[in-house]
Amino acid sequence: MSRPLEGKTVIDLTSALAGPYATLLLAGLGARVIKVENPQRGGDSSRNNSPYVGADGLSVRRRSPDDMSVSMMLRGRGKESIVLDLKRPEGREVLRDLARNADVLVENYSSGVTGRLGIDFTALREVNPRLVYTSISGFGATGDHGDRKAMDTIIQALSGVMLTAGEPDDPPVRFGLPVGDLVAPLFAVIGTLAAVLEAERTGLGQHVDVSMLGALTSLVACEPFDALESVGFPLRTGAYVPRLAPFGTFRTKDGWFAICAPTDQFAAGVLTAIGRPDLLGSEDFGTRDARVANADRLHALIAGWAAETTQAEALATLEANGAPAAAVRTTAEAVRDPQVVARGEVVPLVHPRFGHFEGLYGSGLPVVFSRSTTDLSTPAPGLGEHTEVVLRDLLGYESERITALEEAGVVKRHDRSDLAAPLAR
Repeated sequence: MSRPLEGKTVIDLTSALAGPYATLLLAGLGARVIKVENPQRGGDSSRNNSPYVGADGLSVRRRSPDDMSVSMMLRGRGKESIVLDLKRPEGREVLRDLARNADVLVENYSSGVTGRLGIDFTALREVNPRLVYTSISGFGATGDHGDRKAMDTIIQALSGVMLTAGEPDDPPVRFGLPVGDLVAPLFAVIGTLAAVLEAERTGLGQHVDVSMLGALTSLVACEPFDALESVGFPLRTGAYVPRLAPFGTFRTKDGWFAICAPTDQFAAGVLTAIGRPDLLGSEDFGTRDARVANADRLHALIAGWAAETTQAEALATLEANGAPAAAVRTTAEAVRDPQVVARGEVVPLVHPRFGHFEGLYGSGLPVVFSRSTTDLSTPAPGLGEHTEVVLRDLLGYESERITALEEAGVVKRHDRSDLAAPLAR
């Protein structure tokens, strides 16, 4: 089976997480992703994120040139790496040649950098009018954002999402998952694919501009928090959601479970499971509005029942009575779910030389097609591993020109060929 984006070429000028996650998804969908890395900084900053994987497994520090960060093992899969100095005129000329042969370019530079380098959308569309040029930034290409840095925690703070979790009097809650860094690339991929379809129809590319702040705030706005507060529903409700009662997480003797039972049918299942079917016709709990009005009492009844049983017993009883409930799993349990692994939504991470170590998993591409396939099995590349292949085979550069560019410090070829030969494990 073919992959949906086979035949498309993406130039990846991104680093860290938001940009590389977008290009990772494009690679999984079948695009040829050519990652352009900075020679002065040792490539993508993710290459220097602890921990690292080496011959003996995980380590907090890099102990060998062959060691690779888990971050790069995850975000670099399915990509080719070239090292190119874009501060040099010759390097920018190489990039223009790459753009001329590409369908998409993705970048997440700080504001103003691409303009100063002369590699912004306006400059590159002159060499390729069909080019889709996607920018992922903290605050977008328009508006007054000053010099604020677009770190995930900053975006979480500004978006309002930190005050949607926790109890009413708790301090702001930072999501453990970097949601700002992960939501923006999803919208970037949606916008990129839409622009590619239009370019195929019209022959004209365009600038796709996605901000982390806008992407995350748009999701916050999916819930009408202002309206809910105006009629008395608290913004922050902790473990429970009173307006959907019974709804929340509950502690048993040996673990936690979640209940989502806002309808009459589901709520009846919960009340029967906890041994209180007598409440089904009561004035306080017999209707949805009544349960919402008495949410604190209802949740206290469920919590008292849960505290006297085990997680397995609670879930079995709830399931037997048709109440939607599930165990609260650890991340280690979740990524080993056989169904999720079988569908390729989570996949083992593989070091290009040392293979897979038990316990190392990464995100797959959570889309299953009926006819096409996706693939993120190719390990992340070494720094500059594909410089020569890309310059020679894609751009048609002669060996003498590549050597001259390398000697001038404009490009760098990978100097550890053993990374291409995985050891047997």
